[in-house]
Amino acid sequence: MRWVCLFAAAAAPLCAQLAPPNDAGITMGHIHLVVADPAAEEKVWVDAFGAQASKAGFLDLLKLPGIFIIVTKGMPNGGSNGSSVNHIGIAVKDYAATKAKLAADGVKMQELTPNQQMFATFPEDVRVEIMEVKDLATPVAFHHVHESVVDGAALQAWYDKTFGGAPGTRRNLPASMFPGGEIDFLRAQTPQAPTKGRSLDHIGFEVKNLEAFTKKLQVDGITMDMPFRDVTEQVGLKIAFIIDPAGTRIELTEGLAAK
Repeated sequence: MRWVCLFAAAAAPLCAQLAPPNDAGITMGHIHLVVADPAAEEKVWVDAFGAQASKAGFLDLLKLPGIFIIVTKGMPNGGSNGSSVNHIGIAVKDYAATKAKLAADGVKMQELTPNQQMFATFPEDVRVEIMEVKDLATPVAFHHVHESVVDGAALQAWYDKTFGGAPGTRRNLPASMFPGGEIDFLRAQTPQAPTKGRSLDHIGFEVKNLEAFTKKLQVDGITMDMPFRDVTEQVGLKIAFIIDPAGTRIELTEGLAAK
């Protein structure tokens, strides 16, 4: 089941970054990195994956099939490892070529499956899982967000209910499936740190009719970390924030799909 979402994103042309939404009006949107040296961070994403640099007002966007990577300047209090989002996953068609590009940029790599799968530590301790998928329709595609949580089944149910995710599994662990990627739940012995303030500060979903969606969330008893705002004039988006039960900050956007 998980490959359906991946191929939906991978089949789209590079100029149409996000997959069409599910029945709840939701698709994977972005990963937001807050780092001391945005230029150094962006360079690795461009070199390794061919990410396309763009702008939305004052925001720096990096475009990949199925996801946007947003990079802003700040002083994070830690990397992704140790937070509720342990890492994100990227699928590539040519693993060896990607590995060579990362080596050229001096990126630390931990190979899990020889010549097929690794963890790479990007600048500011942003952990990225990279795996080879030979039959990708594009050279690279977003694959997953991997949360580290005590009760994966409960959090999967929360994502499925809140965002219309389809229940699934990855490596016999719970996963919530979305157009453009999936949220996987890795078992942790103790609760991990919230993402807010880390180098991987938050993940994002693109939402149709965001204002109505946030009103529904509040009716359902979900507290807004930041209420609905229309910042179309500044960055061409409508936005809101919530925090999941494990401490992952989630930005909800409307308008990112058009970037």
